[in-house]
Amino acid sequence: MLKIIETNSPEETWKLGYRLGEAAAGGQVICLNGDLGVGKTVFTQGFAAGLGIGEPVNSPTFTILQIYEEGRLPLYHFDVYRIGDVEEMDEIGYEDYFFGGGVCLIEWASLIEELLPEQVIRITMEKDMEKAFDYRRITIDGYDF
Repeated sequence: MLKIIETNSPEETWKLGYRLGEAAAGGQVICLNGDLGVGKTVFTQGFAAGLGIGEPVNSPTFTILQIYEEGRLPLYHFDVYRIGDVEEMDEIGYEDYFFGGGVCLIEWASLIEELLPEQVIRITMEKDMEKAFDYRRITIDGYDF
């Protein structure tokens, strides 16, 4: 189930997130990887909207976890970019979220690879400045929508 989707604007990236949010199911763990500025937060904002979350969604870079409960499923939005040691994940009780009934979306998930459940959805976002400034190549592995 490997899909490659190309977007050419932040709006298209947001819409892709929205579509995946509409199709999301409880218990999913989505690993979102890509360089700084590639559009992970824009994608996540669309994803949250697809779940029916209306409040502003921002990257929880300094808090590690932001919880949104107003949608049809809870969204547990992790940003582990600044995590110093995987033991910090134990302190926030990550297992309750990874194995709960909501949806986990984890930015920079490759930094905590050893903690991830066996079944995850992997989304990798890449820029290609030779194609266009806003061009994104988004590879989705393990998500059939």
